[in-house]
Amino acid sequence: MEDLREKQYLLRTGAMGDESKVPFLDTLYFENCPGCRIEKKKKNESFGLPYREFFYVWISTLAICLPISSLFPFLYFMIRDLHIANRVEDIGFYAGFVGAALMFGRALTSVFWGIVADRWGRKPVIIIGLFSVIIFNTLFGLSVNYWMAIATRFFLGAFNGILGPIKAYAVEVCRPEHQSIALSLVSTAWGIGLVIGPALGGFFAQPAEKFPYIIPEESFLGRFPYFLPCFFISLFAFGVLIACYWLPETLHNHPQNKTTDGIIEPLEASSHVSCKRENDLEDEGRVQPNTENLLTNWPLMSSIIVYCVFSLHDTAYSEIFSLWAESDRKFGGLSFSSEDVGEILAISGFSLLLFQLFLYPQAERLLGPINLARIAAVIAIPLLASYPFMTKLSGIVLSVAVNSASLIKNVLSMIIVTGMFILQNNAVPQHQRGAANGIAITGMSISRAIAPAVAGVIFSWAQKHQDSSILPGDQMVFFILIVIEFIGLLMTFKPFLATRS
Repeated sequence: MEDLREKQYLLRTGAMGDESKVPFLDTLYFENCPGCRIEKKKKNESFGLPYREFFYVWISTLAICLPISSLFPFLYFMIRDLHIANRVEDIGFYAGFVGAALMFGRALTSVFWGIVADRWGRKPVIIIGLFSVIIFNTLFGLSVNYWMAIATRFFLGAFNGILGPIKAYAVEVCRPEHQSIALSLVSTAWGIGLVIGPALGGFFAQPAEKFPYIIPEESFLGRFPYFLPCFFISLFAFGVLIACYWLPETLHNHPQNKTTDGIIEPLEASSHVSCKRENDLEDEGRVQPNTENLLTNWPLMSSIIVYCVFSLHDTAYSEIFSLWAESDRKFGGLSFSSEDVGEILAISGFSLLLFQLFLYPQAERLLGPINLARIAAVIAIPLLASYPFMTKLSGIVLSVAVNSASLIKNVLSMIIVTGMFILQNNAVPQHQRGAANGIAITGMSISRAIAPAVAGVIFSWAQKHQDSSILPGDQMVFFILIVIEFIGLLMTFKPFLATRS
């Protein structure tokens, strides 16, 4: 112990020179610090994949993603029943504001929740986010007027700050070699949530009309026809909330002015540990403060900008794909039913989960996240160009072509998104990951709020110009998607995209 104190004194006074010569004193271990316990656990040679923590990450992400798009199958009918639109043609106008309210609320508060996660921990923000799903998603299903629907969706987004902290949490519970798996779980749960959510909304909405012999019109579910899908999603979120009681915290929480007499144990340095170094007596035992301005961190900001461009593209693609597949063939569509589109998205979601769990980690270790994202963007361009020509197919050939194209496109999108997740979390130390992911979610939310409205306007315009001499009809729509994808591809190269060594 005397030898340890002597080395600590020499380290504080600078007498030992470069800190790298004493890596075992580079960080401090506090027995009551949850972050230190996680780091010590990861240093155990027998430590493998943290399956329990990964399970928490997956179900928490799924719980917050289900409400995002679950309303789309019944939103048209909900706006009609709320009697806010004077004409049928105005329903889409009012529906757009309800659809954008959640992302608008999330854009306003994502940075705030990231800062809260950096100061008080990831677990409190995750619990608050799940609680907001239970309350506000249920109230949305009970909306009795248009403004109640707007308000509940807005507050659902404003209090739901999980996505940023959950990405930081995912990389903090595992070793660096497993980060790709951790972040792919987030992106996969996100994608599956955006597929299962609409399926729940479409199947369970208006139960009195679908099952009149079981649910009478005068019953509670008959008077609130859009409550049932919201209730099931909130019930799932409640189960996840209970499970998260056992969720281990990862943020370092060191007591102030704690002495080293018999209670501090040296721990080998790690690139993912943000314990306060011992070269400052006044701040001994505190978590390292946020000394770097994140907005001037170009490796972080460049990866966020690229992420927002691809998020804009992916959201516009999701909106356009359903509209295109369900529109009449005389307008350049496929004349698919909503059930057909649901089956296609379900197949894509299941295949996406298998790819992210078993293939992506190996590919990421072989090529790296940036090169893999570039390859995905290059493949996506000719794939998008093939969509308008699928209208010439029919029968089983058309079904196979559309399912294959949708599956591949969703896999390529998740490759790019997961790669950007990895770059963002590696661009900052642990004590700034919450705020950094908050900035990323803010930018993503703005992109996802803009994309549906713009995509709808472009699609409507294209259907009215089927006889254009250049890029007629839906060819113009997919050409614009290709342009956005190509811009995103160019931005993955230097000097725009920077990485932190």
